[in-house]
Amino acid sequence: MGSKTFLTDLLSPIVADTSVIINLIATGCPELILGALRTRMVVVDAVPAELDLGRMRGRNNSARLSELVDVGLIEIATLGDDAARSFAELIIGPALETLDDGEAATIAFAAEHAGTALIDERKAIRICAERFPGLRTGSTVDVLLHAEVRKKLDQETLAIAVFNALQNGRMRVLTHHQARIVNLIGRERAVLCQSLPISARCLPEPPIARLF
Repeated sequence: MGSKTFLTDLLSPIVADTSVIINLIATGCPELILGALRTRMVVVDAVPAELDLGRMRGRNNSARLSELVDVGLIEIATLGDDAARSFAELIIGPALETLDDGEAATIAFAAEHAGTALIDERKAIRICAERFPGLRTGSTVDVLLHAEVRKKLDQETLAIAVFNALQNGRMRVLTHHQARIVNLIGRERAVLCQSLPISARCLPEPPIARLF
């Protein structure tokens, strides 16, 4: 059984990797997006540690994460003993089969707490599916297109938020989401997003009715 990409269990945490936090901040309205979710979002302490490295490059993602934590929209967590062992297994070994600290901690914590791991990188998704086949996974796009978020944000506000994430956060979009994202932001904006593959930027705009 492969990893599932759903955010449906309101009792289990969604555990966000560093890239997801960067993308949500890049939307310009992370408070609105996170406030719309009924499931609590957790980041493992490896994530703020990675974001702290960006301070030297003038990035403010670390400070923005702290603000989101202060208002109760995100929780910071640490790994338990079982998760720590899984974390070590995910970061030690050949480069093709190991992950960075944020991804590894995110997957290990989600597995320990029966949560959903939010990860955007294909390599991390593959390794997660291989080592934790029963673990639910999702991506930044799954959050942005979540039904509760779409209720909270009107379509143009959401389109701007997604465009900002693509432009400023360089958000990755998995293949099965690409047509919906192009439809949402429009082809004129899509061609400006270098994080989208060329094939997606050249997609014709499908009818609006197909988005949701």
